[in-house]
Amino acid sequence: MSDRTAVMQSFVDAHWPACRDAGSSWIGFYVINANRDAMDLGPCRDSPACSPIGLHGMCGRSWTSRRRLIIPDVHAHGDGHIVCDPRNLSELVIPLMDESGSCWGVFDADSHTASHYTARDVRTMTEDLIAAGLTNAATRDLAIEVVMPE
Repeated sequence: MSDRTAVMQSFVDAHWPACRDAGSSWIGFYVINANRDAMDLGPCRDSPACSPIGLHGMCGRSWTSRRRLIIPDVHAHGDGHIVCDPRNLSELVIPLMDESGSCWGVFDADSHTASHYTARDVRTMTEDLIAAGLTNAATRDLAIEVVMPE
């Protein structure tokens, strides 16, 4: 297990109880693969998820755009949302940047409640990810985009 993987596992293990109690149904990491054409599941809680996933979903959109995303209604995006658990209704995604500014993956959280996540949730989780060393401080300056149906 790499050091980064161990830190991701510790992060989800430490954050899961509070996230679950606050209404999240799942939290975890997706890491860009070596070909940079899909993302592989990293440490997560509390159930397995799809892996690998294409870059056409919200995690790929966050990785590609380098934007922190709030998705109030995941089902409104058709093929733009990869369904791992059809009960999930909302999502937040935060790109993870290394010190060189390259995006190596994303943090993802899902909820069975529509419009569950707020900009405050994104900012708080961003700070926690920075403190854990899983993204650089410049991540706090990335735009927060509320992704509405097109």
